[in-house]
Amino acid sequence: MTLTLDVARVAAAVNILLLLVLLGIWGRSYLEIRSKHTLGSAVFAAFLLAENALALFYYLNPPQMSTPALRAMMYLQILEFVGIAFLVYVTWD
Repeated sequence: MTLTLDVARVAAAVNILLLLVLLGIWGRSYLEIRSKHTLGSAVFAAFLLAENALALFYYLNPPQMSTPALRAMMYLQILEFVGIAFLVYVTWD
C-alpha cells in the first residue's frame, strides 16, 4: 500500500505543476485575446488544480482507506496526469 500511496502522491504533485503551467499559459492568453475559450480553459485548470491539491493533501495525511479504494484513486491520478500532460504538449509554444 505504501508504493501505491507514493505513486499517487507523485502523480498528484506533478499534476499540480503541469496545471500551474497551463493556468499561466491560458491566463496570459486570455489577457491578450479575451476569448471565452481561453477563459473556460483557465477556469477548468483552476478547478482541476484545486482537486489535485485536495487529493495531495489527503495523500500526505491519509485517512484509513481500503486498498482497493486507494488503488482506484491512484489510477485516476495517473489518468489525469496523462490527460494533463497531453494538454501541456499541445498548448506549449
